[in-house]
Amino acid sequence: MLICILRVSGETTMKITEIKPILTDRYLLVRVYTDAGIIGNGESGLWAHHRTCAEMIRELSEYFVGKDPRLIEHHCQTVTRNAHFMGGVISSALSAIDVALWDILGKSVDLPVYQLLGGKCRDKVRVFANAVGETPESRGESAAQLVSDGFTSIRTQPFLSGFEKMDSTRNVTNAVDIVAAIRDAIGCEVDFGVEIHRNLQPDEAITLAKAIEPYRLKYYEDPLAPESEEALSYIAEHIDIPMALGERSFLVPQFKELINRQVAALIRPDVSLVGGFTQAKKIAALAEPAFVQIFPHLMGSPVNNAAFAHFAAVIPHFYVTEVNAHTEEQLSLVDNPFVTTDGYREIPDRPGIGVEIDEDACAKLPFVGRPINGHFQADGSVAH
Repeated sequence: MLICILRVSGETTMKITEIKPILTDRYLLVRVYTDAGIIGNGESGLWAHHRTCAEMIRELSEYFVGKDPRLIEHHCQTVTRNAHFMGGVISSALSAIDVALWDILGKSVDLPVYQLLGGKCRDKVRVFANAVGETPESRGESAAQLVSDGFTSIRTQPFLSGFEKMDSTRNVTNAVDIVAAIRDAIGCEVDFGVEIHRNLQPDEAITLAKAIEPYRLKYYEDPLAPESEEALSYIAEHIDIPMALGERSFLVPQFKELINRQVAALIRPDVSLVGGFTQAKKIAALAEPAFVQIFPHLMGSPVNNAAFAHFAAVIPHFYVTEVNAHTEEQLSLVDNPFVTTDGYREIPDRPGIGVEIDEDACAKLPFVGRPINGHFQADGSVAH
């Protein structure tokens, strides 16, 4: 690719010329074009509302086009403080653009993004895999296979299909059986956590946590919907398993509150939701002196896989993140997808985030929206 950087009065100049949101498969990708021939790549992480986020990206482009892409912090401040409206759509749209701007900056100086963020703290990124199955026995078998494949961190959602329509006593009983089967299958030398997925009430969360405490869990993830920090504090006071929280949070102050309340041993910022690298680094900085580990939430395409590897590389107190596997078609969306080997993902060394979006490949994969189907309890009421 021919890159031409213009020079005026001895200084380099560069302007954003276009921002293009791309809806493909289950993803919302973005490309930021510049008059220097450098193109930045990013991804939006509010996966339930990609169409709305795509429109927000188009709206934000009215501000960004004509601006210097390297003034990243300045742009973040301008966008987020312009009208003081906050929300997941705005934050997720800005996240995609922010990552693309860091991609541009890295390419403009021929360095990987992790070098611009302070340099690597590790040589590779540890990932976890999910144990699955429709019985406790099959969950145990799944977990044992993952350990055999090289994973040193295992997670499961300890409920069987249809759990929304089961009473809480049966749910807790099934969950305890699943946790016991997995720990028995993998032994005590492998990290093991459970993802509750915000599916319990405070009393149920406490009852389940007390029942599975003997199985040496690394974390108890999102037992409750994130709307009430008081309720999360109540749970934290009554259980002895570290909680991992924050994958649905999208503002720096939300994470500050979790850290200050001392309810989370691990927090789960999503680079493609919280405001890109710019804001994710601030969240990590808040957590470090409080000895709260960074456990990034990762969904999305191989673009996110690459971007998150740079974030994980530079965070001293990084713990682990998702394996986030893809099909061959999904891997084709970028020119240099990064795969997982023996429970680790390599850190890209190419300039920028290390991948280029293939727009022709994106065009071949129709966008798949997320319908609102609902989750319902046995009596027909809506579950979390």
